[in-house]
Amino acid sequence: MDSSVTNGVTPQFNPQWLTGKVDELKRKRKMSKCPFSGASSTPLTASNGAPVANDNQSRTAGARGPVTFDNHYLFEKLAHFNRERIPERVVHARGSAAYGTFTLTKSLADYTIADFLQTPGQQTDIFLRFSTVGGGQDSSDYARDPRGFAVKFYTKQGNWDMVGNNTPVFFLRDGIKFPDFIHSQKKNPRTNLPDPQAIYEFWANNPQSLHQSTILMSDRGIPLSYRFVNGYSSHTLSFWNKDGERFWVKWHFKTNQGIKTLTNEQAATMPAFGAQQDLVESIDKEDFPSWTVNVQIMTEEEGRNYKINPFDLTKVWPHSDFPLIEVGQLELNRNVDNYFAETEQAAFAPSNLVPGIGASPDRMLQARLLAYQDAHRYRVGANYNQVPVNAPRCPVNNYQRDGAFAGVNPALAGAGANFYPNNRAQEGEPAEVPAVAEPPMPLEQDAWLDIYDNRDDDNFSQAGDLYRIMNEDQKCQLVSNIADGLSQASQDVQEAMFAQYDQADEDYGKRVRQAVAARLS
Repeated sequence: MDSSVTNGVTPQFNPQWLTGKVDELKRKRKMSKCPFSGASSTPLTASNGAPVANDNQSRTAGARGPVTFDNHYLFEKLAHFNRERIPERVVHARGSAAYGTFTLTKSLADYTIADFLQTPGQQTDIFLRFSTVGGGQDSSDYARDPRGFAVKFYTKQGNWDMVGNNTPVFFLRDGIKFPDFIHSQKKNPRTNLPDPQAIYEFWANNPQSLHQSTILMSDRGIPLSYRFVNGYSSHTLSFWNKDGERFWVKWHFKTNQGIKTLTNEQAATMPAFGAQQDLVESIDKEDFPSWTVNVQIMTEEEGRNYKINPFDLTKVWPHSDFPLIEVGQLELNRNVDNYFAETEQAAFAPSNLVPGIGASPDRMLQARLLAYQDAHRYRVGANYNQVPVNAPRCPVNNYQRDGAFAGVNPALAGAGANFYPNNRAQEGEPAEVPAVAEPPMPLEQDAWLDIYDNRDDDNFSQAGDLYRIMNEDQKCQLVSNIADGLSQASQDVQEAMFAQYDQADEDYGKRVRQAVAARLS
């Protein structure tokens, strides 16, 4: 029966022919060329859990025919593949992370009710992500760039995220300029190439950046690896104790491996992924990197009367006035199992606070309290805190409902009330815990809501102090690194930057002038 029509007459259906044809196809069928097909006790399944008979060939109309529309497993694989990536972080896109522990060595009970800071010897699981700031996921680990240092503490009363950097200060003191700053540090929108003109033009118009840019252009600008960097909260945060007393606090994580850095020339010879490889391999070899954890603490009264604004992110608190207090050890001892699921989907937010730890009037911090949550909802979804790497290790009970991935945590499905207040506390419905209320945050007396210009708040003293404690080799590296980029900027930008260096330190400005002139000659 090779033709559907014989002598113009449609033949009758022959069931015996159909049965024979099916048997013939079964004999010829090649299910899979995989040598291990059927050899595992763990069946390959589709996303709905159904076993998959063949993962190597699609269903087609004949040996040389097209794929048919009933290839639901093929379509599932392709559709999922198209959605394997989530939006890249606008900043801190390239990162490496690992799990570890924080061990408290000194009680902070006099300063905070935070449960994980009470008894020496307490251990808290943590997740730490390092990153570069300005580049994309395809950028080098050895860019001259600050390094993100974000620690997620999985405490018994929720997750606390310490979202800092490897420098104690930042380029800005007000979040309204952050998008502009990042735009200036990114590639030129027309050429997609690095743009020294934009970098220095922004710094020239924002002298508040001088302290951080001096650190960035110094010998500390390119770490050898993530194991050899310090970490800082940078921002001023707050503690409050059982008596309702508030204290201002800065966190410092001092590497126990020592600070190790690279020059521009050394960095150029390193593989783009070298820092990530070093971190993974050191942990795999059980050469666990660690940091000594310290805090600086300031009373409210001291903060009210201190000579500098304690909430200015461009300034440090001098250790002579507020010495470091050693409080613990942090160790990284377990690599991630899946980079995308853990490192890439990790969502750190300064707004992830716990009882006993709060924010401060730091303007940059206040902006980040909003921006980071918003970024995570955009990148990962409304329920980003249900993704395993972000999920608290303690019970979560609230009245938030629905949204993408709402079923990841069954505890939040909720068969009871989905509103508050309600009359069901005796039935186990969640209720408020007044005992953990944060005390009122002090504000300036008779403060008026207005725009207050703080752009000229002493941008130069601490940058000059930093320059003066550098040794000769460090000064030479700093000046050379600045001149490499500044020499490519326009003359008006150069002159504006020279004036800033002069105000920080006369010798600083003189050397930069000479170095730029030498490159232009």
